[in-house]
Amino acid sequence: MTADAIGVRLESDGPVATVTLCRPDVLNAQTPAMWRAMSAFSHELPGDVRVVVVRGEGRAFSAGLDLSVAGASGPGSFAELATLPEQECADRIAEFQAAFTWLHRPDIISVAAVQGHAIGAGFQLALACDLRVLAQDAKLSMAEVTLGLVPDLAGTKRLVELVGYSRALEICATGRRMDAAEADRIGLATLVVPPAELDDAVRDLTIGLLAGNRDAVIEIKALLAGATGRSHAEQQRAEREAQTRRLRDLAGRGE
Repeated sequence: MTADAIGVRLESDGPVATVTLCRPDVLNAQTPAMWRAMSAFSHELPGDVRVVVVRGEGRAFSAGLDLSVAGASGPGSFAELATLPEQECADRIAEFQAAFTWLHRPDIISVAAVQGHAIGAGFQLALACDLRVLAQDAKLSMAEVTLGLVPDLAGTKRLVELVGYSRALEICATGRRMDAAEADRIGLATLVVPPAELDDAVRDLTIGLLAGNRDAVIEIKALLAGATGRSHAEQQRAEREAQTRRLRDLAGRGE
């Protein structure tokens, strides 16, 4: 099947790759077929890519799970998953999660360009990215609870890290929608811009991310990503070790 038939495509231009959800007629609602394709992108990414931009065609980033697929009886449907043995069901969900978690890779910085709705799986896709640029018309919601489900696409830890346990619980347990201004206020947004400026803002951010030394940026991402799990002393040690590697590399004495 072609990328457009599946509903998601990967394009690369030098150090920048773009993942585009391309089902604008259904607000880029997601399917298991899209998740399988997105998971494969991690292996298809050229080695010189440093920034991955994730975006949606049309007026929405992603309205979430395609209920016409999930609510049917075929592969990937709720009905099929419910018939599987518990471990097999969990393994299937792990395959779905891989479509999101590769965006955490230490050698890239991922940027979500969010306009319109980012609901459920759409919100979790934005959370999977390191940075989020929101248009002022963005509407975010962790809506799984409204279907009697839980967020299961690797979004819960990211949400707690960004906004704290209490606010994350309120967002997930109510399934309510928040606008871009609130997302910015509570720490979910890296930038908020007028809709007409979204592409330019993402482009400017990408240029800034590419301006630094690639290996230094990789070390910085690793330092910050692991900071919450380390004590002050452990973080300081990690800084010393990372700086030692950089100094040796810049002096031509790296491995």
